[in-house]
Amino acid sequence: MLNQRYAAIDQGTTGTRVVVFGEDGKHFSPAAIAHKQLTPNPGWVEHDPMEILRNIRSCLNHCGVVDAIGLAHQGESIVAWDAKSGQPLYNAIIWQDQRTESVIRKMRAEGVEERVRAKTGLPLDTYFSASKFGWIMRNVPGAVELAKRGSLRLGTMDAFFMFHLCGTHVTDYNSASRTSLFNIHSLEWDAELCALFGVPIEALPEVRDNVGHFGDVRYESTTAPLTACIVDQFAGTYGHGCREPGQMKITFGTGAFLQSITGTDVPDAKGSGLLPTLCWKMPDEKPVYGLDGGVYNAASAINWAGKIGLFSEIEEFSDFPDEPAIARGLAFVPALSGLGCPYWDRSAAGVWAGLSLETERKDMLQSILEGIAIRSAEVIFAMDKVRPIGETISIDGGLSSNTYFKEFLATLIQKRIISPANREITAQGVALLARKGLGLNYPMKLRNQNTMTEPGKRDLRPYFEKYKDIISRSRNLRGD
Repeated sequence: MLNQRYAAIDQGTTGTRVVVFGEDGKHFSPAAIAHKQLTPNPGWVEHDPMEILRNIRSCLNHCGVVDAIGLAHQGESIVAWDAKSGQPLYNAIIWQDQRTESVIRKMRAEGVEERVRAKTGLPLDTYFSASKFGWIMRNVPGAVELAKRGSLRLGTMDAFFMFHLCGTHVTDYNSASRTSLFNIHSLEWDAELCALFGVPIEALPEVRDNVGHFGDVRYESTTAPLTACIVDQFAGTYGHGCREPGQMKITFGTGAFLQSITGTDVPDAKGSGLLPTLCWKMPDEKPVYGLDGGVYNAASAINWAGKIGLFSEIEEFSDFPDEPAIARGLAFVPALSGLGCPYWDRSAAGVWAGLSLETERKDMLQSILEGIAIRSAEVIFAMDKVRPIGETISIDGGLSSNTYFKEFLATLIQKRIISPANREITAQGVALLARKGLGLNYPMKLRNQNTMTEPGKRDLRPYFEKYKDIISRSRNLRGD
């Protein structure tokens, strides 16, 4: 057992990586491959699914012999393909894509949002998969005809990858729960929801536990079982060790993605703007549920600031004055792609408030960090009201190494911030799940070293209340 190895595929929005973990906790990443970002129209974001499939195979070819493979994927992104040829009918439509915004507005006006939310825990939003599937059915030649013949396959990207890697049309409970078509109470595809969005239910994959035998993957001159599948953000939650109610993590990637564990019952988050979510389901066990909240812009706001020339080196996002920018009257709302949780408002736009002739570039950079922290704190406070959050919160992603950001966030929420030195938390979660899929339940030796950031004594809540007023001014600024 001590020599067993697990390959964790981390298939994300910008690229694909594989990390190989040993039973002793040591790990290495033999391959990482970026893929093209396709934006054929404003607000449209696509990937070539065959390119990514080739990248996955290529990454696996660098792994050598492993005992199990786990797959983490980008969640709400979708593919439609022909069951006979295996060829996609269209590019993958990515979670960031906003082409169905008019459809979502129309459905809201028709009053169906609460029916969707009651069954799925999710609001009507272009972020989730259902409206993307509906767009495929209305706009892609051949989709309807293939559905009539029983040869259409629809799924989040994991289902497409496993179709080709394992020869099965399957997904997992967590991935299915992010589509807006899956009833998180009855644990099945919902016929009414499929009809609402115009999605043929028979084209959707079989839903399985998050660990188990999904099929065998052949690569190079060897074969290994694929024994775990999960959305990347929830792989990170598992990798952080969040298992008990009140434990939570935040990943600061393109956006900020916050998940907390609530237990084995669906949490009542009505009126909070939070998303009750199915985190994972293990064999012969009840699902583990949690609360989910996303801030659309985190690293993407940092990247935008670089694009417009506010900084050239990331190190410039440090050595700020002790006095927060917001205490000096300067605030930034990072709604560059709209406002995520708890507003779910794509009409919002980025806002700087409090600019003056004295405002310098460094002040603006400081306010960007604070804006991302305050928007994250909004979600944390909302989660704490639904189910109390523990005294520590784990974070990962690029901003987890920024000292000012961590100190400001810890002081604002008055909780300790833990940031692991291990940058492979998502992959670690996948590896642990793949191992569990082999039936191994004794602890694996992990080599995690954490940095702890204690909250300061300053009371930042008055600034938080002021910031909420500024957020309200960012709304309804974006045209149709």
